[in-house]
Amino acid sequence: MTTPTSLTNEMIDGWADDKVGPVALCLKQPLVPVEGEGGVIFPPTYADIGYNIDTLSDGTKVATIDSVGSQANRMEPIFKAAPEGQSENPLATLVPQITIDIGENQVVSILDVGHRLGDAIVRASTLKDRAKSAFELYLTAGDASAVAKLAPTSLVFGVWDSRDTSAKLPRIVQSVVRAWNVDVLTRSAQYSPPVDYAALDVFSEEDKARGEKDSKSPLAKRGFVHVPSGSTLGGIVARGPIVRDVTINLIALRRLDSKKNGEQLRRYVLGLSLVAGTEPMDSFFRQGCLLTPESSEAGSWEVVHRNGMRTPLLLTAERAREYAANAAKHFGVGQSETVQFDKALAKADVVDSGDSGKKKPKSVKAKG
Repeated sequence: MTTPTSLTNEMIDGWADDKVGPVALCLKQPLVPVEGEGGVIFPPTYADIGYNIDTLSDGTKVATIDSVGSQANRMEPIFKAAPEGQSENPLATLVPQITIDIGENQVVSILDVGHRLGDAIVRASTLKDRAKSAFELYLTAGDASAVAKLAPTSLVFGVWDSRDTSAKLPRIVQSVVRAWNVDVLTRSAQYSPPVDYAALDVFSEEDKARGEKDSKSPLAKRGFVHVPSGSTLGGIVARGPIVRDVTINLIALRRLDSKKNGEQLRRYVLGLSLVAGTEPMDSFFRQGCLLTPESSEAGSWEVVHRNGMRTPLLLTAERAREYAANAAKHFGVGQSETVQFDKALAKADVVDSGDSGKKKPKSVKAKG
């Protein structure tokens, strides 16, 4: 087995700067249910289809356990400042902490909003104009530095300002969890009330009989009669591996530019991407789906070269943090602040069709 390569700062810098350098960093991390191999786990359910399970041409069934978008939403808050009274989060110093004050002692961190800098709550706040200017600078000049100063994780996990400038920046870090060769289970349940309400003369025996035949009846919905539930989704068993695949797209990274400090920008975003990819994840995805790495050594990073060659890497969370802190120092982390929610802006955004008749800025073809 090839010995993993130890990483120097010069090597990592090359990932950000070398236009003909490697194309990606990849991690395959085997996971297992906490119950052990063969344990039942529950994938997410989607409208109309239930579980997202694809059948390959050879009959293999592959289930999505956690989607790319869901994984990004779980990873992004690792950069958020700890709540008051808790131990400080050292990763919070790597990005600006921007919160939106919506009143009545409620604030929302931009690290928690689904569409990042392109989210409706940003457009409905006093951050709106600066966010729009940052997107327009990227569209017209290919300069992502203003986005990085406001919301650098929008560069790490991708952002699409689809409802305003149409600026679209691809994900640099992509992660997804899939289970292979799965069998789908069903489950049944029976609710039994603690007492016989008909015997207590709350309603008649006839009402009770009708209620038990119709799970949507008021008596059933309010828990006054027996309610059976049969053949609902009961999770899956993975006969094959459960794998978390993480990719850091170095080509997308190298397309980030800035008029003044493109090199520092790319290294800064790379540092954040390395941290996002290497930090241990809380793998309680949903009720009935608690996974852990197969072992403490499970999963290894590889650098993927342009010719397809793969080289093992000794990439650890500690090394990623070290590089990211140094890169953030040289680029200069944007200012942390609290901005105000503006109900008038929100109302205006709701009625705005998004087509003011003005031409949107012409995008610049990315370099590299």
